[in-house]
Amino acid sequence: MQSGVMRRVRAVGSVLGVAALCAVALSPDGVMARTGRVVAAETPNPYVFAEDAKEVDGATSTAGSRMLVPGGTYKSSIEHPRAGASGASGASGSPGATGAAGSELYYRLELGARDNVYVSATALPGVGSRVAYADGIRVSVQDADGFDCDYASARFGASRSPRPLTASATRKLAPDERRCQTAGTYYVVVERTVNSRSPVSSATEQPSSTEKWDLELYVASEPSLAKAGATTPPQDPDSGSDSGSGSGSGSATPVPPAGRPLPRAGGSSFGTARALGNGVWGDRVKAGQTRYYRVPVDWGQRLSATLEIGSGSRSGDFVTSGLVAEVFNPVRGLVEDADAAYDGRQRTTVMPMLPPVAYENRFAPFDRDSGMRFAGWYYLAVHLDPDVGTRFGQDTFGLTLRVGVAGERREGPVYAGAARPADTFGVTERDEAAARDGAGGSAGGGAGEPGADAAAAGGSGGGDPAMKVLAVAGIGTGTVLLAVLGVWRAVGRRRVARVG
Repeated sequence: MQSGVMRRVRAVGSVLGVAALCAVALSPDGVMARTGRVVAAETPNPYVFAEDAKEVDGATSTAGSRMLVPGGTYKSSIEHPRAGASGASGASGSPGATGAAGSELYYRLELGARDNVYVSATALPGVGSRVAYADGIRVSVQDADGFDCDYASARFGASRSPRPLTASATRKLAPDERRCQTAGTYYVVVERTVNSRSPVSSATEQPSSTEKWDLELYVASEPSLAKAGATTPPQDPDSGSDSGSGSGSGSATPVPPAGRPLPRAGGSSFGTARALGNGVWGDRVKAGQTRYYRVPVDWGQRLSATLEIGSGSRSGDFVTSGLVAEVFNPVRGLVEDADAAYDGRQRTTVMPMLPPVAYENRFAPFDRDSGMRFAGWYYLAVHLDPDVGTRFGQDTFGLTLRVGVAGERREGPVYAGAARPADTFGVTERDEAAARDGAGGSAGGGAGEPGADAAAAGGSGGGDPAMKVLAVAGIGTGTVLLAVLGVWRAVGRRRVARVG
């Protein structure tokens, strides 16, 4: 009888032992240990839409187009211009001419005559999508006669890396403008562009894949002034020339803040962007991931940012646009962008100091000047090319952000009404507290979770993989021991019962 019991115990132990070995082989994040090397199996988290985003379908014509309301955020989607078409690999051109239905979408606005209105579209290609140099989106605001009040485009460029693309257009009130000044019906047009015949495209460049892209649409309105003011851009504080002179303003190289980085894990979208103030901040970014941060900048203040990507393993290779950084204003209009090559060594990207925030900046001819037209939250989006992970053999890299907010605050303009969303064009005490406390972030972006900031300080986003394996192994071994003891106790009780 004893030998039968021992056989049963050994069988149970063998099964549980196999389970323990499996537990040792796999970490909690699905990381498999092979020949002593831990390889991440997870992909970067996707863009997280605003919690209050409403679903809206774009129309293929102005007839039947759905209305967008200032102050709202919307979720939509857009087709590839060649979706479902045969011979897609040889097609090119603008989506308006040969595009498939759904690659040029219309939405409706009902506007008064006293508000500036801003509309942005963020296009979201899927993780692993194939994109080409000139692939992107175009956003325009048109009047009822089809006249473009304003338009803007965004494209992937040299990085050819799938990431969120944001473009913004406006209906601007101006004393010297005749079109787009009256109350009435206007239209937002979002186009997906795929013309691959760009000056730097190669003959062997593959066309983009034809998956549908999600869209996040954001609409904001800024009331007109209670009293008309100056229409001349302010003087360049660095060069002593006007910002409209053609040289651009605020181009001085900033002196970045110094010190040890404090952990602040970024968000994964505009709506979940992590709040930062003046200082040095540390994060961890995965290859293929885009991190979002936001900084409050008041009237009269200037924003600067210096980004440092940490060193990795040297492979003799490099990625042309390994790091892409963009600065957006409170209505998600692009103000400044920069990219940097990566070859495994630490790399610093310095974004020139932006002009002081002033209402009159809107009359300047350049985006980096005219974009600094109101106070509020300015957004910093940082993207790491997925090729960085592929070519340098690691999944996550350290990121240091040196953020500077300089200049004396000034009184802002007096508006004749209320902005939508409320408090968009200004910095409140609540905004300043959010920047101090690091509000924002999301589970989708890795921030906002317990331990996310600790991981941003120097971990891999979830701790040392080896320690994860060791922890799981310990739990598995403990489970096996408890199970075996339970079997021995049950066998002992059965033996006592039989003897009795």
